[in-house]
Amino acid sequence: MTKQLLLGQTLGFSGNPLIGDWADTVQFDSAGGVLIDGGRIAAVGNGQALRAAHPDATVTDYGDGLISAGFVDAHMHYPQTGMIASWGKQLIDWLNTYTFPEEARFGDAAYAADVAGRTLDLTLAHGTTTLTSFCTIHPQSVDAFFAAAAARNMAVVAGKTCMDRNAPDNLRDTAKSAYDDSKALLEKWHGVGRANYAITPRFSPTSTPDQMAALGALWSEHPDCLMQTHLSEQHPEIRWVKELYPDARDYLDTYEAFGLLGERGLYGHAIHLEKREIARLNEIGAAVVHCPTSNTFIGSGLFDMMGLAKAGLRIGLATDTGGGSSFSMLRTMAAAYEIGQLRGVALHPAQLMWLATEGSAQTLHMQGEIGHLNTGAVADITVLNLASTAAISQRFAKAHDIWDALFPTIMMGDDRAVADVWIAGQRVT
Repeated sequence: MTKQLLLGQTLGFSGNPLIGDWADTVQFDSAGGVLIDGGRIAAVGNGQALRAAHPDATVTDYGDGLISAGFVDAHMHYPQTGMIASWGKQLIDWLNTYTFPEEARFGDAAYAADVAGRTLDLTLAHGTTTLTSFCTIHPQSVDAFFAAAAARNMAVVAGKTCMDRNAPDNLRDTAKSAYDDSKALLEKWHGVGRANYAITPRFSPTSTPDQMAALGALWSEHPDCLMQTHLSEQHPEIRWVKELYPDARDYLDTYEAFGLLGERGLYGHAIHLEKREIARLNEIGAAVVHCPTSNTFIGSGLFDMMGLAKAGLRIGLATDTGGGSSFSMLRTMAAAYEIGQLRGVALHPAQLMWLATEGSAQTLHMQGEIGHLNTGAVADITVLNLASTAAISQRFAKAHDIWDALFPTIMMGDDRAVADVWIAGQRVT
C-alpha cells in the first residue's frame, strides 16, 4: 500500500484540556504533516521533514487546511434521520408523535438499509468518521447499520434498542427476545471488522424490571461490550422514572439495580444529575455524553460540562440526531459553547475539538485507536477549510492565531467547511 503524506496545519492532543491548563495538552503545528502507512498514522511532525524522510509517499497538500482526527459522535439514533427537525414537542410527546411511528418502519430491511447508508454518508460529509447509534427493536435495523458501516470501513458502535413497555405494540419486544436478539446480534457483529456492539435498553421507562435484569445479565456475560442508554434528560421523565421505580434511590439506581451500571456504560444527556449519581458515575468510571443541540431543541436543560469534568467524569460529545437538530459535530461544538456560556463558562476551541475527537473516543474505550491524531491510530482524519464561506473567510483573514482562526468555523461552519475525510487511510470520495 502506498504511503500517503498529508500536509497542512495539524491539531492533536496529549491530554484532557478540560482538566488543568488546556494549553498544556495541545499538539499544534502550523506547518505539519501526517504520514499514513497501512491504514494507520505512522508519524506526525514537521511536514517538510516528513517529506524529506519519505520521498516515496504520495503527497496531498492542504495548505492552511487544519488536519484533525475524524470526529466521533458518541450518541445518536440513525433511525431518526428521516424525522430530524420535527417541530414543537418535548421528550415524551416527541417520542410518541414522531419517533415511534418512524422507528416502526425499520422492520423493513430494505428501508433500514436505505436510511443507514444515507445517515453514514451525511455524517461523513460533515467530517464524522465514527457513529455510536441506537437502532430499533428490529434485528434487521442493526444488521443494516453494521453492514453499511462495513461497506465504508467505518468504526461504529450500535445495538438493538430494547423496549417491552410504554411503547406502541409494534415496537415492543420482551425480556426474553431482548436478551436473545441482542445476544445473537452481539455474537454476529461485535469485534467483526470495525464493529462494536452496545447492549441498548432505550431508558428505564420503556423496560420492565425483568427486561432490565435480562440485559444486565447479558452485559455481565459480555463485559467487553459497551452499554448505552439515556439518563436524566428532562424533569418530567425523571418524575416518571420515580413513579415506575419507587424503591430506587434515584434515576441512576434504576440501572445499577439490574447490573446496568459499569465502566463501559454510556449515559446520554445526564443533565439533571443528583450528587449521589455524579459520585457513583465517577466511582465506577462510567461516561456521560453531552447532546447540546438536542438538549436545547427538545427543551431539556443545560448540561454542566465543567462541573462534571471537575468531578472526574468522562465526557463525550454527540449530535443525538434526530432529537439533535444537525448531523454536524461543528454545529454540536457550537451548541456546547453556547450552553457553556449560559452556565458561565466559555469553552475554549481546544476543549471543543478535544470533546469531538479524543473525548468521545475515550467514552467508547477506543482512545488511541480513533479520534487521535498520533502515531499508531487508525488514519480516520478530517481536514477543515478554515475559510469555507464568505462570512467565515472575512473573519479568518483577521485571525491572530490558530484559535482565532478555528473558532469562526466551529461557530459558523457546516459541511462546506469539511475539505476532506479519510477513513483508515483511504480518501473518501
